[in-house]
Amino acid sequence: MIADYRSRLDEAKSLPDIFELIKSLVLKRLGKSRGGLMLGMANLGNNPQGFFGGFFTTGSNVIVLNKIPLQRIKETRPELYKPYVFHVLLHEYIHSLGYLDEADVRSKVFAISKEALGDDHLATQIASSSSEFIKHLAYPDVSWKPEDEGLELVEGFDRSSVSYIA
Repeated sequence: MIADYRSRLDEAKSLPDIFELIKSLVLKRLGKSRGGLMLGMANLGNNPQGFFGGFFTTGSNVIVLNKIPLQRIKETRPELYKPYVFHVLLHEYIHSLGYLDEADVRSKVFAISKEALGDDHLATQIASSSSEFIKHLAYPDVSWKPEDEGLELVEGFDRSSVSYIA
């Protein structure tokens, strides 16, 4: 079972591929799902002390990922890209299902990651304690907030909820 989920994450070629894996895991573990979500990519700035990887606004249908950590990962440890994206999308997807308590969501993310990917997987390690990964996610000693976040929607993000071809 673990090998299957690990290989599906390893073989994922896009953000929608990773999201489909997440949706199947959450449905299996929590018995809940939600369709019609969109993914926005934005420059949310950088803050090494108060890390900000993404967010979901209650009542909306958009998960937003901060592009800055993705850029930083490519510069420091590219092998963290898929585990990190998995972690943040899983966290925000669980929020989108109505779980609002941060500690509860973090606990669920860790449990799902551990069960699906194993203790030694980078996504599980990030879920366990992201602090050791901050140096690969945020630029050190620099904080900034952009004037324009420049939100870009990812095409075809929530594939399984589309029942027609336009």
